[in-house]
Amino acid sequence: MSFDPTLIEIAEPELLFGYGQRMEHPKDGLLLYGPLESPRSGGNLRIGVVSTKEGLERYSRCVAKLAKPIPPARADDPNHTLFPGFQAVFGVEWPAKPAAWIEIDKVELERAILIGDRHQAIHKAVSLYSDAIADHIRQDSESPVDLWMAVVPEDVHKHCRPQSKIDKDKRGSSEVLMDKAAATRLLREPGLFEEDNKSAEIYLYELDFHNQLKARLLEHKAAVQVVRETTLTPEDFKKENGMPLRGLQDPATLAWNLANTCFFKAGGKPWQLGGSRPGVCYVGIVFKKDFSTHEAGNACCGAQMFLDSGDGVVFRGAVGPWLTSTDHDFHLPKEKAKALMALVVDAYRKNHGGAAPRELFIHGKTRFSAEEWDGFKETVPPETNVVCVRIREDSGMKLYRHGTMNIPRGLGWVKSPWMAYLWTKGFVPRLQTYAGREVPNPLSIEVCRGEADIKQVMADVLALTKLNYNACIFGDGVPVTLRFADAVGEILTAAPRKGELPPLPFRYYI
Repeated sequence: MSFDPTLIEIAEPELLFGYGQRMEHPKDGLLLYGPLESPRSGGNLRIGVVSTKEGLERYSRCVAKLAKPIPPARADDPNHTLFPGFQAVFGVEWPAKPAAWIEIDKVELERAILIGDRHQAIHKAVSLYSDAIADHIRQDSESPVDLWMAVVPEDVHKHCRPQSKIDKDKRGSSEVLMDKAAATRLLREPGLFEEDNKSAEIYLYELDFHNQLKARLLEHKAAVQVVRETTLTPEDFKKENGMPLRGLQDPATLAWNLANTCFFKAGGKPWQLGGSRPGVCYVGIVFKKDFSTHEAGNACCGAQMFLDSGDGVVFRGAVGPWLTSTDHDFHLPKEKAKALMALVVDAYRKNHGGAAPRELFIHGKTRFSAEEWDGFKETVPPETNVVCVRIREDSGMKLYRHGTMNIPRGLGWVKSPWMAYLWTKGFVPRLQTYAGREVPNPLSIEVCRGEADIKQVMADVLALTKLNYNACIFGDGVPVTLRFADAVGEILTAAPRKGELPPLPFRYYI
């Protein structure tokens, strides 16, 4: 069978907004027609704030600014758009006074993050926030909060990350008489004293405030937005020379992105794909080395399921020694692949009246093994067409064009019936520019298991680059099935699990 490689151009996918209207750019659609669905149409968002007194004051000032129009950084520039105000865009009010406020003692927080042992320091700092939110959820279930804003001082961001260190002259004393070596021994062989065994568990948590906080609140189904005080009121933070402490986006762009992600995490749906393909389900496979167990070399496997509606669900699969010894890739044995895909199919059926998906596309960064393929095939019903697609950025492929403009976004090179290159970055007519400094790299797309029209697969991948609700941008460079794979994997493994974690909406993880 002969095949002639050919260049094709895929039309920019349209998005669906309020009143059934379609636009290419999220900002255009939200400005003209509003969001597709609102959690409290015509009402108020219920936002809970966990912060110090200073953090609450900065939060209220920021929300007050978001309620009013913010001019674009550059007038008459298609890359910059006026932010007309939160209620004007989304149709709901974001009150400057939160529905609930839990105060964090500033001195206690500072004392926690300066503990010399970083595991103890970060765990204690996170506990101040996570325990407060969990207690509120248990005690006030009749007035649910749509979104929790965890407002953190700059020192939390500075000192509560994996590579952060504390100067010797500033370190505080540890509150647990244990080090990592002693904890590791107790985790492998628990001691006689339960208090010591519990203290040792602190060393199973990831050294990252953001990831650990989200991971510890998953069981409470609490949507959380971690935001730095410097993001809320950047004008309050200056260097000695008078320059801004941080290099942030311009005020209007920052407002668009922060407002959109908070609206989404509060239960709203800003938009969905306009070109609906009923019965199609997209799944991104997630692997992450798991340090929340004492077994070395373990990895957690998960799956992100997305529908054309934009709805996303995350499943936590099995933990085990999934790292291969030959190619440094992760692969599941057949039975674990079956179990993971069973979760996906069951969740799809629950949301579609018991019907199975017509097509199920499984996206990954590596080729899927024969065992994984057999497990997937044995799980899904016979009427479902299963296709495994390998997607990764290919810096070795370059395409140039004559003239001053770069190649357009949506250009594709179909190399064979199962292999193609797709440029998800490039010149965008709506923006009149290419948002990059170098010649864009394409995504290499390979149908490695199953059968599908390669052009349709490319069109689907391009459409999935427009479902990043964590920002309000024209399009991403990576489909949402893989865009957040590392971030979701980090949260899945940021805290030890004693029980099964049910499938949860995507908004709890980003």
